[in-house]
Amino acid sequence: MERMYDIIVVGGGHAGCEAAMAAATLGSSVLLVTMDMLGFAKMSCNPAVGGIAKGQIVREIDALGGWSGIVTDRSTLQFRMLNRSKGPAMWSPRAQCDKIQFSLNWRKVLESSCNLDIYADSATEFLFENSKICGVKTNTGAIFMSRAVVLTAGTFLSGKLFIGRHQMEGGRIGELASYGLTEQLVERGLSTDRMKTGTPPRIDISSVDVSKLPVQLGDPDPARFSFLPEPSAVQGLGAEQMPCFILHTNERVHEILRSGFDESPLFTGLIHGRGPRYCPSIEDKLRVFPDNPAHQLFLEPEGRSTNEYYLQGFSSSLPLPVQLDALHAIAGLEEVKIFRPAYAVEYDFFDRARVWSPVLSRISSWRAR
Repeated sequence: MERMYDIIVVGGGHAGCEAAMAAATLGSSVLLVTMDMLGFAKMSCNPAVGGIAKGQIVREIDALGGWSGIVTDRSTLQFRMLNRSKGPAMWSPRAQCDKIQFSLNWRKVLESSCNLDIYADSATEFLFENSKICGVKTNTGAIFMSRAVVLTAGTFLSGKLFIGRHQMEGGRIGELASYGLTEQLVERGLSTDRMKTGTPPRIDISSVDVSKLPVQLGDPDPARFSFLPEPSAVQGLGAEQMPCFILHTNERVHEILRSGFDESPLFTGLIHGRGPRYCPSIEDKLRVFPDNPAHQLFLEPEGRSTNEYYLQGFSSSLPLPVQLDALHAIAGLEEVKIFRPAYAVEYDFFDRARVWSPVLSRISSWRAR
């Protein structure tokens, strides 16, 4: 199985989907290689789009012809314009989305492009000809040739998951990591480093006493992300927004969390990577703000057809027993059940400054000749 494309995109996350559609829309023949046909632009960390700074980026992508804003609008469960109490320059759109529907809506967009093919597999090897990349080989032995390759692997390159002292290989919990690509690029002179991020536990909302929790509703007249005239899923007659709920930690919760610090991979040195942005775990909040008696949390829905809720603000890599004991000490969560624990993930990335340094050095030497 061998075919020639203009561009191959490896990885079907948010960046990969946008890259594939951008190239296909401009007329290039594109192959998108992804390990999960049901997880396009999968909302691993948070089932929401936007927020401070990120909301502006999504609207800029929309203005440039991208699809993130459109897919978000089609998948919205709740819309809020943050920072309304401040000036318009500080306003920031944020949409709570249906996690499953978001991926399905992206799949519809991708499959509607006549210039775009999709192949469900893991890319395991780059192909080179005279030191120039010319394609990829997949885990099933398929070979695809191309003039360029875009790598958007997210957290999957040599991904490792952490829950206390327990470690697993994976890009997301329950999903395999990707190996081989990093080693190839390092052999060819590129520099790599490790990055980390974390995610909170997923909560069964049927086990939560929501009568104890303040409700956070969406805007009464919700806006949308895209500048196109298509209404969002929560606009128009009969549209309904799903509520979020507000919770707070307390001193007892903090005491329980601190009891597990000696097993936290963030503090024991098991994790060496740095975060892509400042999105602190709950244990990091306690370390940085030791005198704060409480931290605000949010319970956010992951979809209309599921009891799964996301506990915003409670990212952690502490041992599972510590997580459960701390959750049970939060008002409203005394009898809570979880679908999945919080965990941290560490993965390979290529710093663009370090990646381009050897390239620029070669260009300079060529010019000197």
